[in-house]
Order: sequence, then C-alpha cells, then structure tokens
Amino acid sequence: MKILNFGSLNIDYVYEVDHFVHAGETESSTKREIFPGGKGLNQSVALSRSGSAVYHAGGIGKVEGIFLKDLLKDNNVNTDFVREMDGPTGHAIIQVNSKGNNCILLYGGANVQQDKPFIDDVFEKFYEGDYLVLQNEINNLKYIVECAHKKNMTIFLNPSPFNSGITDLNLDYIDCFLLNEIEAASMCGSESKDIDELIQMLREKLPSAKFVLTLGKDGVCYFDDKKIYKHEIYDVDVVDTTAAGDTFSGYFISSISKNLGIEAALKIASIASSIAVSKSGAAVSIPLLNEVENSNLRIFK
Repeated sequence: MKILNFGSLNIDYVYEVDHFVHAGETESSTKREIFPGGKGLNQSVALSRSGSAVYHAGGIGKVEGIFLKDLLKDNNVNTDFVREMDGPTGHAIIQVNSKGNNCILLYGGANVQQDKPFIDDVFEKFYEGDYLVLQNEINNLKYIVECAHKKNMTIFLNPSPFNSGITDLNLDYIDCFLLNEIEAASMCGSESKDIDELIQMLREKLPSAKFVLTLGKDGVCYFDDKKIYKHEIYDVDVVDTTAAGDTFSGYFISSISKNLGIEAALKIASIASSIAVSKSGAAVSIPLLNEVENSNLRIFK
C-alpha cells in the first residue's frame, strides 16, 4: 500500500500582529518570517515524520520554489511527481495574533496548474488499496478524485478551504473526511453550531463515509454510520495554530494505514497537533514520531 498526497506547495509569509487587520485599517506587524507551507506540503511532512512512506504530487515555480522540493526530500517524501513550472509558486499571507490564532490569504500560483495529462501520468503508478490524500488548494480536484475512484484507492479529503470546488465533487467517492466545525456546517448547507446536529446531518448526507471532526478546545471526534469516538485536547501553551490541522491529518491517516485503530489514531494525532501549536511556523513545527511517542503531555482539564 502506497500513500499519494496530491496537494499544494506554498511559501508562507507570516506576520505577527496584535490583532487581525480590519477593513480600511493599516497595522504594523511586530515580526515577519518566511516558512515552507501549503496544506499539501504540511500533510506530506506530517505523514513522513509519523513514519509513513508518502509520494507528493504537485507544482512549484522553478525560480523561487525549489527549496520546497528540497524540504520534502529532506523529510524523506518522494518528489518524483513534483513539477517545476513557469510562473510563481503558490504562497500565503498569514497573520498570527497575540493569542496564537491565524488568518490566511492564499494565492494559487503553480498549485492551480495541474493539467489532466500530468494527473493521468501520476495515477499510472498507483493501484487499488493505495491511499490518496487531498485538500482543496489545487485545481482539477474533481478529475483527481475520479481517477482515484476508478483505481479503487482509499480517498481522504480535507475540504479546506471550503468553496464550490468541494460541492462540485462526487462526495460519495470520498472514504474519509477530515474537517472542522465550519467546514462541516458548510457541507451540510447549515449554520448550526450544534455538534450532535452536524453529526446527524453528515451521517444522513453521506451514510457510507467516515468523518474526523476537529472541535478546537473541545478536542476531536470520529464518527461513521454506527459509532462515535471522542478525544480531548492536551494542555500546551499555544504559540501558532497554523499547521495544527495538517499535523493532525497526517498523523491520523498514517496511524490508520498502520492499522492502529481509531482510538489510538485520535490520541497520536492529538498529541502531534498539540506539539505543533506550541511552536512557530507550519512545516517546521510538525513533530517527529519519537517526540510524539515520548511526550508527557496531559489532557487539558
């Protein structure tokens, strides 16, 4: 079984601010840093650091994006399917406020230049039983899902950012969704914030799918059409939440691929994401497996 992550590769420009900039406001930042990022890159790094072999497919600008490919290689991610392209690399402008929360503005760049011949080329190397990991920061997502479905691959989707690109997909093809409360409500066409209500709506909408729903300070829950598992968060000082969800996704999928079971996967992924939020940056904050295994974090009370 192989894991393919068809996802974004970004340069993150991170600005520390007292508060997020409002419409019409000019605010000075206290610090600017440049990090490798993109939900795709972050999740590939998390998958690899959690002990899984992963192939990354995607695009970078050949001028300023080579260091992203090098970073994947340094993290033992296979980059045979990372194309060096004309034009700019995708990037993100990230504000991190004094509470460690973030808001993100994306520019697609090379991430949105995935053409069908290239996609066909990639899927020639993958087969039934292999895993496909997806986010929504690249183009041609619908075609990629169709290719994976035809191959009987197991498809994991993090529907972020949630937009019409998600609603255009045949969601019945997705085996497991990894999402937060806002994305869950958007998928249901609802404004509800009641978790039990959202779970019921998702079960009715996609009865054969599995869901991992992250709930911020309330932890995370996994559910399918039969059962629900919940796990609390760990007690850490929050510095930067940028890669928390990507770290969780990578570690959860990796744990499932190792047949560790849902409860163990939720625990391992929760510890990993808690460690990530205690550090600055995106990919650089993702812990190695031995750091997770040797962690002495305690559940937040």
